[in-house]
Amino acid sequence: MQQTTTSVRYAKCVEASKRIRWDIDRDVFRGRTFDVSKKFLPDGLSKVDSLEFLSGDERRLVSQIQGRTYANIFGLVERYISAKVLEISRDHWLGDQHALEALVRFTDEEIKHQELFRRVESMVAAGMPAGYTFLPQPNDVASAVLAKCTWAVLALTYHIELFTQAHYRQSIEPDAELSEVWKDVFLFHWKEESQHAILDELEWKREDAKLSAEQRDRAVTDLIELVAAVDGILQMQAAADTDYFLRVCRRPLDAAQAQKLRDTMLKAYRWQYIISGVQDERFQKFLGGMITGAQMQRVGTALAPIVS
Repeated sequence: MQQTTTSVRYAKCVEASKRIRWDIDRDVFRGRTFDVSKKFLPDGLSKVDSLEFLSGDERRLVSQIQGRTYANIFGLVERYISAKVLEISRDHWLGDQHALEALVRFTDEEIKHQELFRRVESMVAAGMPAGYTFLPQPNDVASAVLAKCTWAVLALTYHIELFTQAHYRQSIEPDAELSEVWKDVFLFHWKEESQHAILDELEWKREDAKLSAEQRDRAVTDLIELVAAVDGILQMQAAADTDYFLRVCRRPLDAAQAQKLRDTMLKAYRWQYIISGVQDERFQKFLGGMITGAQMQRVGTALAPIVS
């Protein structure tokens, strides 16, 4: 009965994938460009409200810099996600064909998302001042992530899929001040990520069932190390994005203001890519159902410096 129920969930993901299938040019861009007179990221994600010394135009620039990095981060993580999903689809080659099709479609959609975000970067670059640099290299990051155990990689992926949905529903979609094209990019991205999260659950649970207690404990260590690596990337990119703003801003900031900007940029990135995901109720419930209280405490201790 359980296998039948699981197969039905895979089949529903296939049905949803077919129903909402979209094209980058026909459905998302439609011949339009990004309006740089408008914000990209909403204030709840960019945290610009705390930068009271910046003008409205300067806050908008911060939102655009962060938005540019936001798109690039998604393009980055989808490099490893597509590779991992393609890898685990092997387990279904001669098994549940609904599961196989769902994961093949998942991989195809993630490859499409990589193209989408490459296009976003090239289009945004045309309308913003020169000098922006995205430092993490997708293949290097993917190789490092994929070196960890599948359980930990699926945990990280599930966390990403969940915060993607939460950011769109709670912050991006309701904000009428954002660039219309920007909102559409993440509308269509959200549509496909919704069923990806379901597949993450199914595959993570299937992987968890294979593990001994000792293997699961090592997997928790891998997950903690992955989150630490993500934070290292965020610290590096937050510093680069702050330096970019300081170079292109039309007036100098004093030392205290520049430090506040640096702190806020890192705080925003940690919220966007780590905290909003790990604090998601669905993630906490699913993770908590797999690991012990002591292991959950280990995760919490590792996250404490980031959350604080």
